Amino acid sequence: MIRLGVIGTNWITERFLEAVNEVEDLALTAVYSRTAEKASEFAGKYEVHRTFTNLEEMASSDEIDAVYIASPNSHHCRQAVLFLKNKKHVLCEKPMASNAAEVKEMIEAAQQNGVLLMEAMKSTIMPNFRSVQENLGKIGEVRRFTASFCQYSSRYDAYKQGTVLNAFNPEFSSGSLMDIGIYVIYPLVALFGKPNKVQASGTMLDSGVDGQGSILLSYDDMEAVVTFSKITQSDQPTEIQGELGSMLIQKISGPQAVDIQYRDGTVENISVKQDMHSMYYEAKEFVELIQQGKLESDINTFSNSLTTIEIMDEARRQIGVVFPADRL
Repeated sequence: MIRLGVIGTNWITERFLEAVNEVEDLALTAVYSRTAEKASEFAGKYEVHRTFTNLEEMASSDEIDAVYIASPNSHHCRQAVLFLKNKKHVLCEKPMASNAAEVKEMIEAAQQNGVLLMEAMKSTIMPNFRSVQENLGKIGEVRRFTASFCQYSSRYDAYKQGTVLNAFNPEFSSGSLMDIGIYVIYPLVALFGKPNKVQASGTMLDSGVDGQGSILLSYDDMEAVVTFSKITQSDQPTEIQGELGSMLIQKISGPQAVDIQYRDGTVENISVKQDMHSMYYEAKEFVELIQQGKLESDINTFSNSLTTIEIMDEARRQIGVVFPADRL
């Protein structure tokens, strides 16, 4: 049994723990929060008795084998490196860190200490994304990838009323690109690798983060256009256009139905059974990698994580988004 500690007592942690209940050989044994009251309250929901308010104490504890990090983006690197240096396996929420320099530091710490580090990008590990990869050849030479993830943030209403919450605060390395845009960039990288050129534009908010944006990415024989927003809403599917047909993916952030529309008008549904919790697959991958003694996922690879954050760094540079973490 792999004993898991969690950092972060927010809704994403609660959703992840719903998935943990479905995964064999993984059990929650410890909770961290900055306050003892919040740690105890959260732990009580899951009948967990070990809580921490000190990260160093938690990292050196012999009561956990691994940690799931779901704190604000700006904290990911410091917290992950601390646990990696204490020989704890780390599953870190996306985006892995504030910038490429931090991601490189995390990867180096994992390699030096012989433990697993994996970015918790759920979509690329879900069965329907695997179906996309396996059937991509059916549409022939790929010429265009268009993806959109625009989800109006409930915190934007508070922002418009003068309250800047974490989601729109550059201190936490947040904003539309970091929190939403990664969902359209990471799958692109997983499918097609590193682009030759990145051209980005976006709408800056007064707080210093982007509210929405778009990126044109150029490859040798194809181009990609991705859009993302926390201030508008859209249900537009992702489309991969090939010379023989197009592949349509519903909800790129957690691939649901996937169809191929061929040039002759025929449609092939390539969706596969996917009835587990959406975060089950990443949790299961994490456990299996630990059990097999592997130090890197074959799916959410170090290369994919690093290329993705490098694209985001360049996009931020062009849009004008600068985080305090960039100055360190």
